Amino acid sequence: MSESEQTASGPQTPQPPPAAPKSGWLKQAIPWVITLGCFAFLYTRIAGPAAAQDMSVAAYLASVFASVNWLAWLALMVPYSLFFFAVDSLIVWRVINWFNAKVKYRDILPVRASTYILSILNEQVGKGAMAIYLYRREGVPGWKLGSSMLFIMVCELLYLCAWANIGLSLQWDNLPEVFRGLPWVGMGLVAVFAVAFLYFKRAFLPNFKLRDQPIFHAFREADLSQYLTILLLRSPALLAAVVVYSEALALFGVDFGYLQMLGILPMIFFGASVPGPFRAVAVSMWVILFPEYPAEMSAFGLVQHNFFILFNAVIGLFFFRRVQRELFQ
Repeated sequence: MSESEQTASGPQTPQPPPAAPKSGWLKQAIPWVITLGCFAFLYTRIAGPAAAQDMSVAAYLASVFASVNWLAWLALMVPYSLFFFAVDSLIVWRVINWFNAKVKYRDILPVRASTYILSILNEQVGKGAMAIYLYRREGVPGWKLGSSMLFIMVCELLYLCAWANIGLSLQWDNLPEVFRGLPWVGMGLVAVFAVAFLYFKRAFLPNFKLRDQPIFHAFREADLSQYLTILLLRSPALLAAVVVYSEALALFGVDFGYLQMLGILPMIFFGASVPGPFRAVAVSMWVILFPEYPAEMSAFGLVQHNFFILFNAVIGLFFFRRVQRELFQ
């Protein structure tokens, strides 16, 4: 209400400031609770083997770290991280050019890299920075970019589920029983996608206007070939990860074939997307899948997922000055 409107309507009774949302602290606490629960689980799995060696948990883990050839490990992880950055930027560039604005691939690289820095703390903050950058450079409204990011997330879900089922079909007898439900999950996801796709194309429910919300702009515009294109463009990063993670796991003393890794890695990447410090859910999944190697898999999962995040942030530092200049000058 403006000042003139307040005067015209007479004296106003002072209103107390709005109370802070009670759920705010709970939302922030949940990732930490999940992380603490995961680390408690890992401790219970490592404590037994450590005691059998008459060692503390910390000393037992230190012995695992000491046995790894870290130069060989870095020789795997650094090129893979750079390759992932190139593919990830390609996905963002392709989707933005479809639904938002014509932007050169080389202009996407700095902002995508810089968002990795912010994403250490909060993935949504990183996406917000990208929205500001594209608005300043290209005049792309935030809601349009948000729609594109949501489109990328849906494609991510589809491609991980697809590759998980491909891996399961190749290694049906060699993977844990719990993975046998993946085909049902895949069929359910395909059914939901088919219904949603037809809805956004106005094949039914013409008077149900949810599809017209700005956040669904990309879904109204997208055709099947564009979904398929993103799945195909993203897949080389997963296939490279299969090779890198298998070879890296061997450095921790655990041999695991490429086809076997293909069967489990998409599910572990799902776990890595769960909010929380240190990617604790993904680390715990490695221990669950390899219960005979609790210390090795704890160390492996911890360094694999967290190095990847930190190295991506280092990439972002190389571009951060340019992005800062373009945003604030």
